[in-house]
Amino acid sequence: MSKKKKIIIIVSMFVLLCVAGVLNVLFSNGWGNNQGDDTVTTSSFFVTYRTDREATRAQEIVYLDAIISDESVSAESKQLAEQQKLDLTAAMEKELIIEGLIKAKGFEDVIVTTSTDYVNVIVKSENLDSSQVAQIYDVVISEMNMQGKENYIKIIPIGE
Repeated sequence: MSKKKKIIIIVSMFVLLCVAGVLNVLFSNGWGNNQGDDTVTTSSFFVTYRTDREATRAQEIVYLDAIISDESVSAESKQLAEQQKLDLTAAMEKELIIEGLIKAKGFEDVIVTTSTDYVNVIVKSENLDSSQVAQIYDVVISEMNMQGKENYIKIIPIGE
């Protein structure tokens, strides 16, 4: 990889990190907050989390793309980077689908994080009754094919 490409990649990653940091500070300090109540704080949590998640994933993709396009990297490393990129995009798609399906059940906001072993679901709600928890479990189990692995699903309500 040429020195110019390396510099461009490093500068891009630095800019993304700076943008994520600035957005995090702005949202954490209640930027655009007119009332200063807990609802805005909870809403800013969801916005901040999504912003940070998108920035982190963008950095990961840039890193993986740099490995994939580097001609000095071994074929095995390129193949591993390509598989990691495919796994990352598949996880992003699953999370987006699950978030949409849970919102369709009537929840105001939700964040889903996944790995090969677990799923975390953060729901904007003071508390959840058993039927709401069952709805969330049903969506996650069906979309992630986790029958019999309910112990690996964590549902976290965050108050409004």
